[in-house]
Amino acid sequence: MKLFVGLGNPGPKYAGNRHNIGFMALERIAEDHGFGPWKSRFQGVVSEGLLGREKVLLLCPATFMNLSGQSVGEAMRFYKLTPADVTVFHDELDLAPGKCRVKTGGGHAGHNGLRSIHQHIGADYDRVRLGIGHPGHKDAVSGYVLRDFAKAEQGWLDDLLRGIADGAAQLAAGDSGKFMNAVALRVNPPRAATGRPGAAAGANPAQAAKTDAAPAPEDNRSPLQKLADKFR
Repeated sequence: MKLFVGLGNPGPKYAGNRHNIGFMALERIAEDHGFGPWKSRFQGVVSEGLLGREKVLLLCPATFMNLSGQSVGEAMRFYKLTPADVTVFHDELDLAPGKCRVKTGGGHAGHNGLRSIHQHIGADYDRVRLGIGHPGHKDAVSGYVLRDFAKAEQGWLDDLLRGIADGAAQLAAGDSGKFMNAVALRVNPPRAATGRPGAAAGANPAQAAKTDAAPAPEDNRSPLQKLADKFR
């Protein structure tokens, strides 16, 4: 079994925050791959399913970011997993918006969620670093990550989340290269050839991918956020 962990904060106040992009990534994986319903377990909410041949548990801690390691450690002990079985999806200030990188081990770079996980399971787990950009000054970081993504950012955000779901099976199988290729095809799709049958003249495939996203509902909490709120 593999454990995919999304980092974020529970509750409607934080649902659309940049800091919650890890939650968003897991929700898209669950939706696109037909995972089971979200249930309250391990001080968080979980959903089980298959990615390729791998059984995968998706976990979104409901402990708030700086205590995420408690939830991760509890799930690992229950299933007798090692850090090598764990992949954490989190926001990354040091990557440009929409960029994605896979990394194994290393420091937490001041990220409170990673700091907590380090304390509970060590540093030898995989991370999927999801770029949100930097506000430009360290004093502005807290307010920046706890603000919602702007409307102008919804296009690249949707492309990134779709790409993560597209490549999730390859990631679970340990092929980070194919995972990154799947993300790149969504974020930087190849240009359509001029005159290609069925393609509108001057059509931009990247823009087309952005325009088919459903409008956000008035209550912007995800199903897992709603479940987490229920058990808080």
